[in-house]
Amino acid sequence: MVSHLSLPLVESDPEVADIIRREEERQEYTLELIASENHVSVAVRTANSSVFTNKYAEGYPGKRYYGGCVHMDAIEDLARNRLKKLFAAEHVNVQAHSGAQANTAVYMAVLKPGDTVLSLDLAHGGHLTHGLKVNFSGAMYNIVPYGVDRETERINMLAVRQLAQEHKPKLIICGASAYPRTFDFAAFAEIAKEVGARLMADVAHIAGLIVAGLHPSSVPHADFTTSTTHKTLRGPRGGLIMCRTADAALVDKWIFPGTQGGPLMHTICAKAVAFGEALRPEFKHYQQQIINNAQALAEALRSRGYRLVSGGTDNHLMLVDLRAVHPDLTGKQAEAWLESAGIICNKNMIPFDERKPTLTSGLRLGSPALTTRGFKEPEMTKVADLLHRALSAGEDEAGRAKVGAEVREFCRHFPLPHA
Repeated sequence: MVSHLSLPLVESDPEVADIIRREEERQEYTLELIASENHVSVAVRTANSSVFTNKYAEGYPGKRYYGGCVHMDAIEDLARNRLKKLFAAEHVNVQAHSGAQANTAVYMAVLKPGDTVLSLDLAHGGHLTHGLKVNFSGAMYNIVPYGVDRETERINMLAVRQLAQEHKPKLIICGASAYPRTFDFAAFAEIAKEVGARLMADVAHIAGLIVAGLHPSSVPHADFTTSTTHKTLRGPRGGLIMCRTADAALVDKWIFPGTQGGPLMHTICAKAVAFGEALRPEFKHYQQQIINNAQALAEALRSRGYRLVSGGTDNHLMLVDLRAVHPDLTGKQAEAWLESAGIICNKNMIPFDERKPTLTSGLRLGSPALTTRGFKEPEMTKVADLLHRALSAGEDEAGRAKVGAEVREFCRHFPLPHA
């Protein structure tokens, strides 16, 4: 593999250059199945490493606290206008450094310490910033979790309504990091209205699907929609907030100066590029292929005996219950064995998991990154076969190494985007 590092870095800091080169190689020759990861385009990477990294630009376009921001204003306005068009949003903020920062700003905007928040239980697919005890959200607010139904493993909206009526939350959160089914944002909005709560939709995982019209949009229903920009949106690592005009000043205030200082203008520049890519017709085809690939992988795993939480997937990810095929195998061990064979994924709790979060009984698998590489349904079936063989090899390092060699050769036919 030819490294695409610039000569100045190789000459000035060969130690760092070597680590980057090795990471390039790792990404090039492994199968990336982590649902929250993707491979950005060369254009996004170029923008993210541009001279915009040199500039402080505290404030917002037209209202900066530093001089020399004429081009900072231009690129941020471009990013905002493109994002508004993508989601038909009234107001957007593209300065959030991450999805967690976006969520933090919304909490600060509408909550006081001790207020009640209704959100999806982390053990059932929720996110740590939605109320995990050791996260600021769980430490500052009274979190009431809702979960999935034990039989269907889907969110039971009747149960959500009952919890909302009982606890009268100030904020209801709909969104997840490991939920393979469709969110009914309209139903959540109806419940929020009934109990006088604000509604925040965290669409970090499904934002690209929403843009393509392949998942209902939260924007018409939720007071606030937050997202990352680096999952199905296939942009740089960052966050965003969308809301109605009435809440615009409040949201902007709690990003800056409320929770952040200077924005990362090089990342905002890259966000603008990614949003521009998402406005192109081919982006919709890409998102449809993400879903097609996820369903092909799910079916191939089912045919090999694996149980999928809720029976399958509507989106880009699935939760695999390992116990049907490997009763004694933990998600932690499976993750390690798969990585040794060049298949990258993450352990994940399944609903009502009897194992600890550090062990788990399942894996979370996603299709965005492999779809970016050009994989289609036949390749996803092969991925399922490689995954199954690597897990079946178990402690047999030679068996896993054989799978790893096949993975490496497989990857050669689907190179990553390079300059």
